[in-house]
Parts: sequence; C-alpha cells; structure tokens
Amino acid sequence: MQDLLARMNAVCDAQPFDTTWCVKDLATGWHADRGGDVVTPSASTRKTSILMHALSKVHEGKLRLDEPCTIEARLQEGVDSGTYQYMTPGCVIPLRDAFVNMIITSDNVCTQIVLERLDRDELNAWCRGIGMTGTTHRVNFPPPGLAWDHPVDAVASTTAHDQVLLLDRMVAGATDPTAAVALGATPELCRLGLDILSWQRLRNLIPCLLPAKTKVANKTGRGPRGRMDAGVVYRGEAPRFIIAVYCDRVPDTLPDGLPGFTAAYATAGRLTRLCWDTMN
Repeated sequence: MQDLLARMNAVCDAQPFDTTWCVKDLATGWHADRGGDVVTPSASTRKTSILMHALSKVHEGKLRLDEPCTIEARLQEGVDSGTYQYMTPGCVIPLRDAFVNMIITSDNVCTQIVLERLDRDELNAWCRGIGMTGTTHRVNFPPPGLAWDHPVDAVASTTAHDQVLLLDRMVAGATDPTAAVALGATPELCRLGLDILSWQRLRNLIPCLLPAKTKVANKTGRGPRGRMDAGVVYRGEAPRFIIAVYCDRVPDTLPDGLPGFTAAYATAGRLTRLCWDTMN
C-alpha cells in the first residue's frame, strides 16, 4: 500500500491546486488520507449528510417519504443546478423524489424543499453525533457572487475524513441494525440512502476512469473554489472501497489554457483508478 500512497500523492503534487483525500479499503480496513482532516468547502457533497439526517427524521415519524411537495416558483429563482428549475410551478412530487433529485442531479429546488423541513442546528448536531466533527452546515445556499477566494466559513464545510466516515457508517448500517441505529435509521433506510447515491447522474469525478457500468454511490460538488466528490465504489454489487477527494483553490484556467475543473475531474478519476487497480 505504500506504493499506492506514493502514486496518489504524486498525482496531487503535480496539480496547481490543493487536493485532500481519504480512502478506506472495506475488505481489509486499511485507511489512508492526505490532509483528510483539513476543513474545506463542501459544496454539494454536504447533501449526503442532509439526506441521511432527513431519513433519520423519516424513521422518527417526523417526515414521510410519500409527503407531497409542491414545486413553487419562489424555489426556482436563482437556481443553477438540477432540472426542477425548468419545471412548471405547481407540479407535485413525493418527498422521496425530492431526496432522489437532490442527490442524482444535485437539484437545488429539491434541496430547498428538503432543507425547509429540517432544522439546521439539529442537522449539525446529528453530524457531530455520528463523528463528523469537521462538518458544518451554515447557510442553505452560498450568497450570489461569492468570490473565488472566499473564506471557508462563508459556506458549508467538511473534510474528506468526515465524508468517508459517513459513507462507512451507511455501508455498515445497510446490513447491521445496531450500526443503523447510530445514524438514527434502519437498515432499510441506509440501503435507500446508498441506492439513491448509486443512481447518481454526474459521473465526471470519482467514476470517470472506472470500467463502464461500475456501481458507484457518490455525491459530487462544485463551488467557486473547486470540485469534489465522495462515494462508495463497488465491485459487482459488493462495496469495495470508499474514497473522498476535495480539489480546492482550482484556477479558472490552467497553464495550457484548459479549464481548471478538467484537471480536478481528472485528479479525482486518477486517484480512484489507482485504488481500483490496487485493491482489485
């Protein structure tokens, strides 16, 4: 595994931006990171914790998966992610489908629907309670016109380690009722959370260099400072490893003239492929 670490760090060292990552081999328990506890903007990777906290509220009986949710014009204003910004106001979907679209297309109309049913203090307390000590949900959405070099505390923030910990707990909870209880959920709800993540439509980061049709349960993010992704990579239907990659302070344009985000995508993909080739 020392060779794997050296090769992963070499990929990061070659980039003109900061990359932190964390990985866990689910077969052996081996765990490694590069700046895994560095707090960084979370962008939409925060939505995995929002999803699981919301599912804990379903378990408590405070939310219902079949609860009707109306797509309102006010929720569509200023939205730049997902598809429901283009839908006819007044259409109604169940809360379950809001969960799905919040994750698989990072839909921010649906994210607002979910967040309006949650208390941010309770969400942060839930994160702390499961061990995500570097994660903070601050505002529903970043203020418009946020500068490229904005401070971390202007937005929601997290760490690569926290995201791997959450996904690891979800994997454990999917088969172990005691592990599910630690998330305030049930095995069925943990499996639903992983299923939703596995329906992800945005596959240009962690999955981009894996064999076609590889199952990956992941949540991507993009913000003024960078690109990020955290997910469970499967071999067949079995969870094989978990990886989180955060590319921060990514320049708009690279020295060769290409957009900076293309290098962030490639970095996440190459790190994941190195783990895939070594662990398989």
